[in-house]
Amino acid sequence: MHVLLTEDNALIASGIVAGLEAQGFTVAHAATAAQADALLRAARFDLMILDLGLPDEDGLHFLHRLRRRGLELPVLILTARDAVAERVSGLQAGADDYLVKPFDLRELAARLHALLRRAAGRATHLIEHGPLTYDPAACAAFMAGEPIDLSRREQALLQALLQHPGRVLSAEQLKDAVYGLGDDVESNALNVHIHHLRRKLGNGIVETVRGLGYRLGVAAAATDPMGDADS
Repeated sequence: MHVLLTEDNALIASGIVAGLEAQGFTVAHAATAAQADALLRAARFDLMILDLGLPDEDGLHFLHRLRRRGLELPVLILTARDAVAERVSGLQAGADDYLVKPFDLRELAARLHALLRRAAGRATHLIEHGPLTYDPAACAAFMAGEPIDLSRREQALLQALLQHPGRVLSAEQLKDAVYGLGDDVESNALNVHIHHLRRKLGNGIVETVRGLGYRLGVAAAATDPMGDADS
């Protein structure tokens, strides 16, 4: 799950990034509305966490501007403004959820999973695809009820595909989902993770669309369920 965190407090931001990445999220950080706007134009995100007290633009104004532009990704407002009127204003400006500081990282992660589930039209947090079941909150995959050992990168790749069944995702979009925007990625790194995922979940799980990218395919019995876990 690729999350854009817009938060100007460096200490709070670093804690959120570390906490969410430990729970399987891929996080990009912007300290200003301008930086967030640039990232939204450069890459694809599944969710945005938005602080309202940004140094260059009020967060509500920024959100309203994004919604008028047609941006549809779920947005969770994270702020110290706890008055009911402030919450109402945030939701009316286009926010999908509102969490007041201070907060528990477990609650933040649970709310993000709920937003993503709602956006995908699922009634449960489990993602099912044929015999494959993936639990994004627990970072656990099962094939016909049997656990499958996937590395953090493999989980991020699988989740990106599962969230967009039938859609072709470019190599750059998958790299963003797996590594984020700040990592220096080797040219063949994505192919390595695709190879491992195919070995563990069947060759058809990732379909190559020549010249365009990749899309979710058919899950089958794993040929090497344990495999070599990479980081």
